Amino acid sequence: MTTRIYKSILDTIGNTPIVRLARLAPDDVELYAKLEAFNPLGSVKDRLALGVIEAAERDGRLMPGQTVIEATSGNTGIGLAMVCARKGYPLVIVMAESFSVERRKLMRFLGARVVLTPASEKGTGMVEKARELAAAHGWFWTRQFENEANADVHSRTTAREILCDFGGMGLDYFVSGAGTGGTVKGVARVLRSESPTTKIIVAEPENAPMLTSSNRQAYRSDGTPATSHPLFRPHPMQGWSPDFIPRLTGDALDGGLIDAIQPVSGAVALRLARALARQEGIFCGITGGATLAAALEVAKTAPKGSRILFMVPDTGERYLSTPLFEAIGQEMDAEETTISNSTPLCRFGAPATSPAAAPATAIEPVPARARDFVAQAIGNPEQPVVMFALEWCEFSWAVRRFLKDMGVSFRSVDLDSVAMQAEGLGADIRKALRLRTGEPTIPQIFIGGVHAGGAVDVLTRHDRGELVALLRKAGVAPTGDTKLVAQSYLPIWLASRSAA
Repeated sequence: MTTRIYKSILDTIGNTPIVRLARLAPDDVELYAKLEAFNPLGSVKDRLALGVIEAAERDGRLMPGQTVIEATSGNTGIGLAMVCARKGYPLVIVMAESFSVERRKLMRFLGARVVLTPASEKGTGMVEKARELAAAHGWFWTRQFENEANADVHSRTTAREILCDFGGMGLDYFVSGAGTGGTVKGVARVLRSESPTTKIIVAEPENAPMLTSSNRQAYRSDGTPATSHPLFRPHPMQGWSPDFIPRLTGDALDGGLIDAIQPVSGAVALRLARALARQEGIFCGITGGATLAAALEVAKTAPKGSRILFMVPDTGERYLSTPLFEAIGQEMDAEETTISNSTPLCRFGAPATSPAAAPATAIEPVPARARDFVAQAIGNPEQPVVMFALEWCEFSWAVRRFLKDMGVSFRSVDLDSVAMQAEGLGADIRKALRLRTGEPTIPQIFIGGVHAGGAVDVLTRHDRGELVALLRKAGVAPTGDTKLVAQSYLPIWLASRSAA
């Protein structure tokens, strides 16, 4: 047995394992996952963090004791917090408020200060805030989206690990999300040079097809985005596709390093992240499910025997407050209660029954504040149209765009917003909505106090000619186009399935 003792936590970054899938892989290809959660702080961004800090130390841009600042959806910030803690740099992170609470808590636990920007300002807003703070205070801005040190660290480490692990076998496809572009650019240029038959596939959210569009990203002279990309839409893959195409990703596109772009729906990404956990024992975040989805699409047309490697960027623990875990309860469900009651010991005060007797399913209590909030929101005569939604959700976004184009004023109560996450109010409101409507899904829309249903229900009502009448009954007169085909607003994957 070899004992490895490291001088620093930073020495443990990289050399992450590659694991072959068994239960989720098609029969005629070899499907492999590179598990970046094995980095010390649980994500591929640990590599980036160390790479950009040490590059800045070498060229003198970062001085001892200087404050470091970055704009991030979370994983880069967590990695930087680890690196800065070990090296003794103060760290300020700027993050849009819509990203998961776990991420900001982890960064603060590691000693970083976290400045939140409004969700409405998206990724470009947090980048501009980082620029402003760096200029005002003389802090070192790591600039992950255009910093060549980001791509360089992946050329030195990630790409070399892949070539070493596959050795003489060879690799036919490499699949990754774009993210900052550092992984794609850094790995792809090495594979192009040393494994030229390997195809580079980049996944992006289906509802935000920025990479496949003809709309080019506008940049400032320093490589930062000048504006939001017009095709950006909210999506659940945190760390992927901010509201702009990062400069490093643009470089990979312009340099011919990408062979194909594979769209992935948020719903499929969530489903496959759960499948990786339950069928392969791989615990990952939503982007892991998304890259698996892209790899499975590649496998459909790949020659038999192809070797496909997909990146699994992080661990699932920083998604506990997101929809990835929305169906995971804290208390025993009916099946678990049945198991508990099948033997006499530890019945939690339940009366003794025979194993065959099925216990009554407990109804989870709904706090009064949540019931009152819902009642007040849907009973407000000044705003008859109310949607209980999620900021990132494809379906919520579809209804918002539809109502806006119809010229219908509405209130969107975003249950995953920062305000709603405080003290679990958003989660409690979801319980109250389920008790009231019988539906567990979001969004749920009310018109004039009447439950109109979820996204598909409301859009279908319009196409059947029922919605305008319901709106007018509530005193709402649409000012836009009432002849819209509502179901065309659905996510592409669902709209095409509905049409079929």
